[in-house]
Amino acid sequence: MALPHDADTVYTRGMKVEHPSVCPLDCPDTCSLTVTVEDERIVSIRGSRANPYTAGVLCAKVPEAYPGFVHGEGRLKTPLRRVGAKGEGRFERISWAQALDIVHERFTDVMAAHGPQAILPLNYAGPHGMLAGGSMDLRFFHRLGASLLDRRPLCGGIRTEAWVGTFGPVPGIKPEQAEHARLIIAWGSNVTWSNLHFVPIINRARRAGAKLVIVDTRRTKIAEQADLHIALRPGTDVVLAWAMAAELERQGGLDRAFIERHVQGFDEYMALARRFTPADAARICGVDERDVRELADWYRTLSPAVITVGNGLERNRNGGSGIRAVFALPALAGKFGVVGGGLINGASFAFPKTPQRLARPDFVPKGTRTLNIIDVGRHLTDGALAPPLKALFIYNHNPLVVHPDQNRLRRGLAREDLFVVGADVVMTDSLAYADVVLPACSHFEHPDLFAAYGTHWLQRAAPVIPPQGEALPNTEIFRRLAARFGFTDPAFRASDAELMDDALDGGDVRMGGKRPSAIPLDHATPMMVGGEDAMLFQNVFPKTASGKVELASSYLEGKYGARLPRWKELRSSYPLTLISPASDQRITSTFGGLHVGDGPPPLEMHPADARARGLRDGARVRVWNDLGEVRLPLRITQVIPRGVVCSLKGAWMATTDNGQTVSALCPADHADISEGACYNDARVEVAAL
Repeated sequence: MALPHDADTVYTRGMKVEHPSVCPLDCPDTCSLTVTVEDERIVSIRGSRANPYTAGVLCAKVPEAYPGFVHGEGRLKTPLRRVGAKGEGRFERISWAQALDIVHERFTDVMAAHGPQAILPLNYAGPHGMLAGGSMDLRFFHRLGASLLDRRPLCGGIRTEAWVGTFGPVPGIKPEQAEHARLIIAWGSNVTWSNLHFVPIINRARRAGAKLVIVDTRRTKIAEQADLHIALRPGTDVVLAWAMAAELERQGGLDRAFIERHVQGFDEYMALARRFTPADAARICGVDERDVRELADWYRTLSPAVITVGNGLERNRNGGSGIRAVFALPALAGKFGVVGGGLINGASFAFPKTPQRLARPDFVPKGTRTLNIIDVGRHLTDGALAPPLKALFIYNHNPLVVHPDQNRLRRGLAREDLFVVGADVVMTDSLAYADVVLPACSHFEHPDLFAAYGTHWLQRAAPVIPPQGEALPNTEIFRRLAARFGFTDPAFRASDAELMDDALDGGDVRMGGKRPSAIPLDHATPMMVGGEDAMLFQNVFPKTASGKVELASSYLEGKYGARLPRWKELRSSYPLTLISPASDQRITSTFGGLHVGDGPPPLEMHPADARARGLRDGARVRVWNDLGEVRLPLRITQVIPRGVVCSLKGAWMATTDNGQTVSALCPADHADISEGACYNDARVEVAAL
């Protein structure tokens, strides 16, 4: 079966050609790219101005890493079959026909013995395009009757559920509006590494007199430049936000008219907030009481005031409560409805998505179970699941590096009775446990749509190089699997262009009269409301059950029993809190294979904690708890507060001498809403190795 040619791409030999493209990394910015190709190889990548928000600027990761990622030694170019022990990484080459036959035979055997729900797709957000990340693949697994996977809890799901529970499925303001703010608060968001293009907006606002506040455990580069940095203990954000709300009330900073008209649950919410004074917040959060009072005073007196909330504060047992408490602040203080005011969140709701058409959930058999992605390791090892998991299909994901409780997941993947299929661009730690490996195209080799989750710009990309070797796009892999399984519905023969048109409502006014498959490649399409930027309480209003901002949420009460935020202290025999944020090299684990020779990222520790343990800078240390042990070089620094240690995420297992990374130390516990991941609830001890 020949791979369809994309009409927007002309491949050339013997000359350099520049093509427009889009960065697919799991990042809120979604940069536009200019890719230089010579002899069907990517030779350079730079930013373009097709997306006005990213405006030609790229982080260092993309131009340095992508050519090696696409063309390097680790690239998968043929289907493979395992010939060694699981995890050993020994494979032999096979044909696509053989690979599809093996998958069909083994899946059929599993379904005959245990039913289709014994099969689980294990996928996440590797390529962030709408087609590669959830189109033909979901149609296939829905029709197969496989167990459904709830991917949201791994990252971002808590924040999304908190947003929907408070405001409903509506967009907040676009980040560009922050240029007009007089106060900018970046809460749990390291914008320098994870939201780079917000930094120039901050700088322009500050030149016009705005103040910048960073609420983040680690003293990041942007925190060093801020007017105020509040380095609170992980998991205590809800207490800080409650104390701010109570202090706003004490200072007369609540907008009573706005609350009366637009807020539901005020009395219930404030009954919780009033329990915490700035002094209480200082003690619980580990910050200066004067900073808490100053932050509340600035938020009361400076307008417009905008808050951007990152995913950092969601990764703990109180994550949903912390985010909800932050979301409450502009409603209490009446900061909505003005240019540059409110919240920069909910961007994914700016797009006219049509998931019912794209993913075809109508194919799902009634009663099919849904499994939380956080629980996969437990389900593979404890034997309590009925029917048991007997087959996995891993794609767009490197779960061994990304999931918490790494060692349990590894034990599950090592089961000889578990049939594992893997599809990826490169050979990952997780694919070493696969029985069959399928070579997938990079996003430079297939068309896709990119609806950003941090901005209000829609982009389309066409392939800039042909598929490398025998690699196939995800859409084509699952078309061929659907054909091999005898699925005859026309939905399984849809072209990529047809999938694009299924992904978004082409008749929506935001599309400007163009089909999704025909929007321009050389400039991004803005998502607007009536020709204007979306703005809560001006042209966008809450879509909650009450039609108001719900500080006491009926939606979250029904799903999680979480009508109101709460705070639950974590007690542990291990004295140090481990956090594992993104870095300038790895916002995800995608490029981890390119940095194996660099060794593991260091463990950052405050000087007082190092002295108490007799540790010196540069020493190798063991970091451990009941779940595992990681061996890292030590960096003694005051960028991290006492009682907290930090090692940046995304490193592959080969970087450490015992094959464990920081994910091995993170519990697979559930947060207060969305049953989300609790990476920052990791508690550890550290000693010299």
